[in-house]
Amino acid sequence: MRKDQTRRSYRHELKFYITAGDYALLSRRLSRCMDRDKNADEYGNYFIRSLYFDDLEDSAFREKLDGVDSRDKYRIRIYNLSDDVIKLERKHKEGQYILKESASLSRKECDLLISGDPSFLLRRDDLFSKQMYARFVTRRLLPRVIVDYTREAYIYPYEDVRVTFDKQVKTGFRAVDIFDGGFPTYPALDGYGTVLEIKFNRNLPLHIRALLQIDSHARSAISKYCLCRRYEL
Repeated sequence: MRKDQTRRSYRHELKFYITAGDYALLSRRLSRCMDRDKNADEYGNYFIRSLYFDDLEDSAFREKLDGVDSRDKYRIRIYNLSDDVIKLERKHKEGQYILKESASLSRKECDLLISGDPSFLLRRDDLFSKQMYARFVTRRLLPRVIVDYTREAYIYPYEDVRVTFDKQVKTGFRAVDIFDGGFPTYPALDGYGTVLEIKFNRNLPLHIRALLQIDSHARSAISKYCLCRRYEL
């Protein structure tokens, strides 16, 4: 495995739409008992931009809408519009569990992939890159939509708990230049300002469950990719 490749085991992932009032309350609670993500700015936030890929039949989009239990999403992800860290990611969903695999890209490799040339992946020595080359070639994956949001993240070491508030979710309508900060973006959420996501390994600690008041919120099958693509299809 390449040193710049990461692989994680299957994890639980819970998602909720929450109001501005819920966000203010929960964020204040978590700040007192969980650590903030080390990559956050002085206000506890960082900006995420993802460019999602799909095939000619929009399979990832339609499988999500159809509720298919086993499915994949493919994306390139950057932070704060910088090319310091560029990740090629595959997120696999299996029922209520997720598995995320990723590999680092250089700026040149990122540009090649967006332009439709994944050949460099085949020349890498790790299995994930070779698998991604096969997916890009056999499924003819193409860049589809840019998804932007500001993330506030909290971490807790036991069970590798990660709680995030994704705010100001926007879509770059038909834009694919992931490093262009000048094109217009549009809000993707109706009525709710924030997406709450909770990830953990086997069990969510009881005190965190209580702090988040999980039982008082209705879980949602949220996909930022689908939220942003609905404007195009």
